[in-house]
Amino acid sequence: MPLQTFAPSIAPSPGTAHKPTIGLNRAEFGDGYTAASPRGLNHIRRNVSLKWEGLTETQMMELETFFNSHGGYRPFYFQPRGYSTRLKWTCRDWSFSDATPWTFNAELEQSFTTEI
Repeated sequence: MPLQTFAPSIAPSPGTAHKPTIGLNRAEFGDGYTAASPRGLNHIRRNVSLKWEGLTETQMMELETFFNSHGGYRPFYFQPRGYSTRLKWTCRDWSFSDATPWTFNAELEQSFTTEI
């Protein structure tokens, strides 16, 4: 089954946070000397924090339904603001408020699966 593209009807609010995770093998020696090398081919993994503010309940449910349907492990395509291409992501962490207007937060982690 081909991967879905995450294209919500309302764009995330301004203020998307980008935080890469760097995978390194490190060895520490005496006198403060350290040696490091990348852990695998994809040792830099992008992480993006998205936030939606001022949502209706219907808009919040659209986001909740999408992330629930992917179960925290199925990858999907998404192109965050500022990126020139879409990338594969998973989302294991999302939350929303029950106040009106609704807010929704999602933490995306870049996926390096072979699925297309």
